[in-house]
Amino acid sequence: MKFIVAMQNKINAFKAQAAECMKKREGQTTVEYIMIVGIVIVVAGVVMVAMKSMMPEVFESVKAKILGGLSKE
Repeated sequence: MKFIVAMQNKINAFKAQAAECMKKREGQTTVEYIMIVGIVIVVAGVVMVAMKSMMPEVFESVKAKILGGLSKE
């Protein structure tokens, strides 16, 4: 019987800790959201600049494959 009572006490203590943890839960602040958006913008900008030099080659390759496929038929 002591075992069951001890387990119930531990469960109740765990429930109390979980409830307290949920009350103290803090979310992200506006500054953190602005920082995340800023990082995403910088990364997107770097990717665009990097792709800018590759895009003409990609378009020419696709164009050649399309025109090559059409001329074979």
